[in-house]
Amino acid sequence: MPETDTPGKREPEPPEDDATAVSGTGRTAERPLRSPAFRWFFLGRSISMTGNAMSPIALAFGVLEVTDSAAWLSVVTSAAMVPMIATMVLGGGIADRYRRDTVLRLTSLGAGLSQAGVAALLLTHRDPVLLLPLCALNGVFQGLTTPALRGIVPNLAAGRGLQQASSLLASVRNTTRILGPAAAGLLTSFAGGGWTIAADAATFLVAAVCFARISLPALPPRAEDAPTMFGELRQGWQYFSSRPWIWTVTLAFALFNAAHMGIWQILGPVIAHDTIGARGWGLVLSARGTGALLATVVMVRLTVRRPMVPALSSMTLAAVPMILLGTGADTLWLATAAFVSGVVAEVFTVVWETVNYTHIPERLISRVGAYDECLSFASIPLGQLSTPLLAAAFGTAAVAVAGGGVAAVAMLLPLLVRSLRRLEVNRGSG
Repeated sequence: MPETDTPGKREPEPPEDDATAVSGTGRTAERPLRSPAFRWFFLGRSISMTGNAMSPIALAFGVLEVTDSAAWLSVVTSAAMVPMIATMVLGGGIADRYRRDTVLRLTSLGAGLSQAGVAALLLTHRDPVLLLPLCALNGVFQGLTTPALRGIVPNLAAGRGLQQASSLLASVRNTTRILGPAAAGLLTSFAGGGWTIAADAATFLVAAVCFARISLPALPPRAEDAPTMFGELRQGWQYFSSRPWIWTVTLAFALFNAAHMGIWQILGPVIAHDTIGARGWGLVLSARGTGALLATVVMVRLTVRRPMVPALSSMTLAAVPMILLGTGADTLWLATAAFVSGVVAEVFTVVWETVNYTHIPERLISRVGAYDECLSFASIPLGQLSTPLLAAAFGTAAVAVAGGGVAAVAMLLPLLVRSLRRLEVNRGSG
């Protein structure tokens, strides 16, 4: 792929398969739920996302039960996060090189078995050092899974069904984000974190069974002169780096994620402790999840021809809760802003996935998506580590307000790219 494209000078290319290119996948262009293959995928993802929503609370309390140490909790969490980010790009190469249904079966099985090992260690109160390799292994499987999840949707849906499929999956994701933590809290309080992690392990294994019911067509034989996997990863990077409409959004979200994760996740509870309290903070978080769920319901039916301008412009509103944190706003204002933030963030997620499915060739989508997610997530640890240091130097209020301002401006910068503003989502919709 050429590497000399000038921003705004090159139109995105149409996908290499159209809405009628259904080759044994059982996908239905307009209504993906009519496809048996998509229904099995949807069921497997729904079960897996339920476990994912329970895992953070279960792991936190399970590690604290064993170690009674916040430092150990930080180490264990990082042991999973760093390998996950590090293996995403490799996962993109694997997902574009091999059948994605097979990749998902194997990675879900591996994640389930490694998570079962974590549960066993927590239940037997073994040396917490043993948790680190198992958490790292689970992070590796999660990193390999993510690109395959993005790439398989165009194998199961097409045309207008792509946005509907994205919206349906996002609806489940946001429902589990609301209900999963509450269920995890109840199960952990009654049975302990170890048993809740065991339940999470079971969801991975059940998901693997569901994915086994999906049968994508066999890939064509590889030519003798076909590039190696690293050559294919280089192709993915060339495509990613030569499309300003992709990499500008990735860089914008690298800035946004660093600010958001540092301010909202680290400073948020600290500020809330001195202002609205734990109960108020819980209401604020629930309001954000509720807004995200509402957005996914609306996006099942709403289609905008050129959606990137409104999607990115509205994402500036997702920075408002960070700014309000710094101004000492009360629970009502914070909850209202968090609700709106949830709406616009989920609208953007559905739009971005649909645009990717529409304009990136199917043979490259997992690799390109892996670079997108890896680079936009890589800034998160930096934001989480630097925010407390900045707050100690300049004060929590100043950092929250300034960080929110940076996040808002970051969302507007990609709109300078003409090709991004012209992106359409109804191509190939039949």
